[in-house]
Amino acid sequence: MRIAMVSEHANPLAALGGVDAGGQNLHVAELSAALARAGHRVTVYTRRDDPDQPDEVVTPSGVAVRHITAGPRKPVPKDDLLPYMNDFALRLEQDWLAQPPEVVHAHFWMSGLASVLAAKSAGVPVVQTFHALGVVKRRHQGEADTSPPDRVRIERMVGKHAARIAATCSDEVFELIRMGVPRSAISVVPCGVDLERFTPTGPAEAKGAPHRLVAVGRLVPRKGFSTAIAALRAVPDTELVIAGGSDDHDEEANRLRWFAKRMGVADRVHLRGAVSRDEMPALMRSADLVLCTPWYEPFGIVPLEAMACGVPVVASAVGGLTDTVVDGFTGALVPPRQPGPLAAKIRELLADPVTREAYGAAGTDRASARYSWDRIAADTFRVYSNVLSASAPAAMLAGSDS
Repeated sequence: MRIAMVSEHANPLAALGGVDAGGQNLHVAELSAALARAGHRVTVYTRRDDPDQPDEVVTPSGVAVRHITAGPRKPVPKDDLLPYMNDFALRLEQDWLAQPPEVVHAHFWMSGLASVLAAKSAGVPVVQTFHALGVVKRRHQGEADTSPPDRVRIERMVGKHAARIAATCSDEVFELIRMGVPRSAISVVPCGVDLERFTPTGPAEAKGAPHRLVAVGRLVPRKGFSTAIAALRAVPDTELVIAGGSDDHDEEANRLRWFAKRMGVADRVHLRGAVSRDEMPALMRSADLVLCTPWYEPFGIVPLEAMACGVPVVASAVGGLTDTVVDGFTGALVPPRQPGPLAAKIRELLADPVTREAYGAAGTDRASARYSWDRIAADTFRVYSNVLSASAPAAMLAGSDS
């Protein structure tokens, strides 16, 4: 099958950990590679943000990544990209009219907008994965939400015109239905994890304290690292390693250092900065617990990576985390933005190595059985096949009217 992936701001070739480079980049890269391994021809379309980027790069897995010029050839915050989506769509349309894919899979709402506009002329169905919904972001961030004012309206439009929505978790299904998307038009396809890289066996970093907590993610306030730092006050003999961010001058990193000092735990909080994919498994394995404490989370790949490494997870009971972390089986779910309950659960599990080991083993089994990228690619391909099967009779019917 010829598959066009559209990921306007999240280039699968980008280094992870920056403000706009995180789970979506990884999702697009890994899903595309898995589909290519299964024999499909995958082309990823992303916005050119560097004048030196070649028009096309073919990855070792055989995925073609095409850089589309739309707006300035430099990094632009994703919330400022909407004015360039018309140009992005026009260039997609030109490419697809010349070489039409069989299906388009758009990632994020602006990719959905561009894809729906471009695919109409080419007569290609669009599958949409939002990764995050504007209505949820606005609910949790309020005035701090930097999304364009039209985001929610455009998401509703994309939801109406896409052939299928591939939601990443059950919580997102409920949000989409409230937006007016029919349940019959939604499939749930979660993110996956690299089971060859993230394994329970292998090297582990040395700890700097009797116990270690690890938290991983982009350094933005909604990831909830402040909650973990505040909880550390009530967890003695324990260090917290936070991996993510770009460099020592990162604004959020400086805020977290200030907050750790204010909480009296600065000597036990270590901001590691960006950690490479090759180094991440050893960091995960060094943890007694991996913490995932966001205000909200559309899915969250970090818990899967921890589970695959055999490390129990303590996570906020929000969004996709309630799907991946099975409370009392692979880890524990706690209320978001509440350091007290988080600290209590951490103390409970640190004092119970038998339960931690059981949670870790169950997490490894669950990650292996449900979340391999090859399994996710197979589930995604079924969505594509169903969309094409549904569109074929419609096309035949339209042809009979001419």
